[in-house]
Amino acid sequence: MTRRNFLLGHAPFVVAATAQNRPPKKIAAIVTEYRPHSHADVIVGKYLEGFNQDDRPPYPRSKIVSLFTEQVPQRDMSRERAKKYNIPIYRTVDEALCLGANRLAVDGVLLIGEHGDYPVNDKQQKLYPRFEMFLKITDVFRHSGRSVPVFNDKHLSWSWRQAKRMVEISRELKFPMMAGSSVPVAYRVPAVDAPHGVRQNYAVAIAYSGLDIYGFHLLEALQCMTERRKGGETGVRSVQCLQYEACWTFVENNGWVKRLFEQALSHSHTRASGDPKQLVKEPTVFLVDYQDGLQAAAFLMTGLVSDFTVALDVEGQAKPVSTLMKLQDGPPYHHFGCLIQNIEKMFETGIPPYPVERTLLTSGILDFALESRIQGYKKLPTLELAQVRYQVSPASNFCLKGWGADGKRME
Repeated sequence: MTRRNFLLGHAPFVVAATAQNRPPKKIAAIVTEYRPHSHADVIVGKYLEGFNQDDRPPYPRSKIVSLFTEQVPQRDMSRERAKKYNIPIYRTVDEALCLGANRLAVDGVLLIGEHGDYPVNDKQQKLYPRFEMFLKITDVFRHSGRSVPVFNDKHLSWSWRQAKRMVEISRELKFPMMAGSSVPVAYRVPAVDAPHGVRQNYAVAIAYSGLDIYGFHLLEALQCMTERRKGGETGVRSVQCLQYEACWTFVENNGWVKRLFEQALSHSHTRASGDPKQLVKEPTVFLVDYQDGLQAAAFLMTGLVSDFTVALDVEGQAKPVSTLMKLQDGPPYHHFGCLIQNIEKMFETGIPPYPVERTLLTSGILDFALESRIQGYKKLPTLELAQVRYQVSPASNFCLKGWGADGKRME
């Protein structure tokens, strides 16, 4: 990566002079629920309350002008926040996008289908209605004869078929779409990225928590690094899940895994002391074989760590490229501010800073990995995922600065 590309990719987002002269973009927030520490709180909240959520600058340039909440839990914040900031809450998605009229009346949409009372299937996937909400949003686009940019928080869907359909619809209606996790754009220690356009042979990522809820974060941490390799993303040929003793056996039997596992672990700020085999009650690894020969292993190691680290074996470098993607463990959750900086780029320019295909692929890998698990840990061919191919620019999109002693952002 050249110094110029590095600086361009990491410079704080500055709106062009022409954009500064335009009114702020009007954004509709479509959410499942809005309660303390929910994704609606830490995303919509930053638009309403500022990046530090203290009712002081800096603020995102765009403005929330409408809100729809599918559920209203006991600890709901939406009604109080709507009243305080004079934001109307509408009864339907259609009304929120049309501001109570009969045509699309906003410039962008935040779709935050995370948190809420929803069922869980046999694969341990929580069945959030992101796909159903997306269809309601795009129905308004069709009826209005125009579309606007959409950001979808986290997975596109728990279902690969639904995720794929969402991306197909965005192409059909020709609107910019961005999705995914805050982890890839979080502050990194050290502040490094995978070199762009260089062959990668092996990759390991380590995280923690539940198979579905944090398995997605884990895979996006991996994918945002591997997608930068020579030839770009070429798709995935197979996926497999291993757990318990089979997970440890896989580490011991593969020298590249053991080496990169230790390298990634060396960056953890939360590593517990003691024998990992005793600390981790449900060790899990997702094995990903890419079309171009790259082999990757993504580990959930709850009990050993509570952060996100990645290590890559890069051609021509004796030492792996490795880093910690550091999340702020408490308000104002700095990493979500990093995510909003990137969302704002799309709202202002109509160009997502990274492709939605990243989230499409990670959504699919996770769905197939959880399917492997309930099929007795079989290695599953993934002909569908082999078709997901895309390129990313040399620029990086993660935050270069973290937070101060007061917890507030330094950038």
